[in-house]
Amino acid sequence: MRHFLCILVLVFGISSMGFSQSKSQNEFWQKISAHCGKSYEGKITSPGKNEGFDGEKLIMHVKSCSDKILKIPFMVGENRSRTWVLTNEADGIVLKHDHRLESGLEDSVTQYGGKATNGGNPNKQFFPADQQTCDLLDYACFNVWWITIDENTFTYNLRRVGTDRLFTVEFDLTKPVP
Repeated sequence: MRHFLCILVLVFGISSMGFSQSKSQNEFWQKISAHCGKSYEGKITSPGKNEGFDGEKLIMHVKSCSDKILKIPFMVGENRSRTWVLTNEADGIVLKHDHRLESGLEDSVTQYGGKATNGGNPNKQFFPADQQTCDLLDYACFNVWWITIDENTFTYNLRRVGTDRLFTVEFDLTKPVP
């Protein structure tokens, strides 16, 4: 935990500096883009109970890909309301969570997330909660999301700093599913 907090201090400290998108972020973007049109089954690898996720089939689909936006619907059983949206901006990558009602309209809790505050590396990007998230969900103000990707796995992770809350779902990129 101490090591993780040191990383967070570094991430938040660098966020006050201006920077342009790094080579690492471009490589990270390309690694995800290479999976466009493919779906993968995942499993929760974090400890503890995850209400609403445990026992459900978890599928991510890298569905919509451009140089500027990647949309990755995340299906939990029959629930298709979640999409991870990555936006490639000149000064970094933004992660937002797009939640929809069955009608297709935005849920009242949607568009929360954050911007990568440093260059990260080609396999991992951190997204600390932004002000929009803090305004929408005060309890999520200290959330940090991160995505990892390598040849075999994609992970989506959430840590709520100052709590035991950790959520990790890992997808096997070696086995696309229909």
